[in-house]
Formats: sequence, structure tokens, C-alpha cells
Amino acid sequence: MNAVTPRMDDANDATSQSRRDWTRAEAEALYALPFADLVFQAQTVHRRNFDPNHVETASLLSIKTGGCPEDCGYCSQSAHYDTDVKATRLMDQLGVVETARRARDAGATRFCMAAAWRNPKDRDLDRVCNMVSAVKGLGMETCATLGMLTPPQAARLREAGLDFYNHNVDTSPEFYDKIITTRTLQDRIDTLAHARDAGLKLCCGGIIGMGEQVEDRLGMLLLLANLPSPPESVPINMWNEVKGVPVNDTAERPDPIALARLVAVARILMPGSVVRLSAGRQYMTDELQALCFLAGANSIFIGDVLLTTKNPQRNRDAELLDRLGIKSGLANRTEAPEAR
Repeated sequence: MNAVTPRMDDANDATSQSRRDWTRAEAEALYALPFADLVFQAQTVHRRNFDPNHVETASLLSIKTGGCPEDCGYCSQSAHYDTDVKATRLMDQLGVVETARRARDAGATRFCMAAAWRNPKDRDLDRVCNMVSAVKGLGMETCATLGMLTPPQAARLREAGLDFYNHNVDTSPEFYDKIITTRTLQDRIDTLAHARDAGLKLCCGGIIGMGEQVEDRLGMLLLLANLPSPPESVPINMWNEVKGVPVNDTAERPDPIALARLVAVARILMPGSVVRLSAGRQYMTDELQALCFLAGANSIFIGDVLLTTKNPQRNRDAELLDRLGIKSGLANRTEAPEAR
């Protein structure tokens, strides 16, 4: 990696959110800093933009599972692979709202509805819009991930009360066609633009551990940081082991320190974005999660299941955050720990 000193708009202020011209050399130089220096810089940025002792808690529900026509090589819901995931129809609204209510009562402040589609049909979007409005009525932030959107569809979701649209870029431009062939990276960027133009906030990140290199992980972050407006929410997913998908042949779980470095770089490149530890937390020790929070991560998904994969149990999350002195929506829903 090149020995380049990262440039800031103001040498005394690493929090500038006006930069949309981060270079690969700068990202690589940040990543290569001595670990203590990198985390210190990331924590400094974090403290100037967020409460360092607060973590956002969100919940994710698959409202339509499996049968997706895309060939994403990591995905359990692709119809191209035999993954033992049974395709289902779109859930009814009552079931979605009741799940959202339980998630709210368990401590979630945002509720994300995910459907395994290439793009939603208008008749299905009508039903999703009704779900969004109903969940919004519970007092929660709303998020949806439904595949590619047209501008009118994005506008309809916004009118229904949707706050965030999730549409991940997944990986770097260089690695993208090694894992997906049925949808281009530009398709994804176009949908992000449609959502943004409709007034929706963006939730957009990627997956690590699929066989990509560090340069690809940084390339993904650069792509996001240099968008006209970076995502308000940046989920960093570790690939979950899935039976029957091609990524099994290349997957390699990231080194824990490498993951913490990536979180720190994400925090510095996108000072005003919430950085979420998303899929794969069941593989992370408490110590690694604490290190990632120190590096600037400030959001998690709660609940035992994320779409079709496992997630740490809520009680484990509540206990960890309590031990760290981190406030969250879980804080008022757990008993005080016994004296030790």
C-alpha cells in the first residue's frame, strides 16, 4: 500500500463532511496506520459527530423469502442455487405489523422490511406501502429493501412514510462481477439515485469475507464515500455461511483486526453516517464487537434471525452493551445485572 498521508479539508478537523474526493491512496494509507493511531483518529471523528456511548438498534424482517431470480453468489434466497430456503409469498400486513410491534417493544427503533425480488411489481408495492404506513404508525423509523426501483416507485414509498431504502453495493467495482452477473453495479447505483431523488435516506453497504481482498473492501467504502451524498446508514456485513452457493468456494472469514480497521476507515471516510455491524455478528466475540464500537460502529440489528441467517440473542446484546456502558433501545428492557 502507498505511504500517503490522508488529506483532510482542515488539518485540525477530521470531521469534514464536504469531501467527495477520497482517493484510493488515502484510504490505503488510513488502513495501514498503526492500529492505535487509526482507532484514535476514528474515535475522534466519531465523538465529534455522534454520542460515543450510544448504539442504534434496528430490526429486520423478511416479508417475502426466497425464489429471487438474481444469481448473487452469496445469497441463500437465490433461485439459482439449492440452499434449502423455501420460497414464500409476501406476508400479510397484520403479521408484519405485529412483528414490528414486538421488535419495538424489545428495543428496536427502526424496522426494515426485506423482500427477495429483482424489482417489485406495482401490485406488490401497493401492499408494501400499506405495511410501511402501518409500521410508521407504531412510532418507528421505517426501512425497506425490495430490489431495484423506478423513480415513481421510490416516490410512492416515500409518500407512504418510508424513511430509508436499503440497497447494498455489496463489494468493490472490481470484484462485483465475480459474484453477480444478473444485475450490474450501475443498476444498483441508479436505484440509489432514484431513492435519493424521492427524498429517501439511504442504507447502503456491503459484504466482506467472500474472497475479496482488502483493496476491494476499501474500494467499496470509497464508492460509498464519494457518492454525491453518502448513505446515512452503512451496514458492514460479514458473509454468513450458506449451503449450496458459489461463494462457499472462495469465502474466508476476515481477521478480527482487519474488520476493526475497516470499520475505522468507514467512520473516517463517512463521518456523518451511522456504521452498522450487520450480518455475521454471531461469529464475533464480545471483545471484537467492543473494538468495532470503539472504531466507530454505532448500530446493530437485534433479533435472533436476520432474514435467513442467525443473529446474537437480544439478551446477549443487552448484556454486552450494559457492560460497555453503551446506551441503546435495549437499556430499559433488561434487568440490572447482579453485583459481581
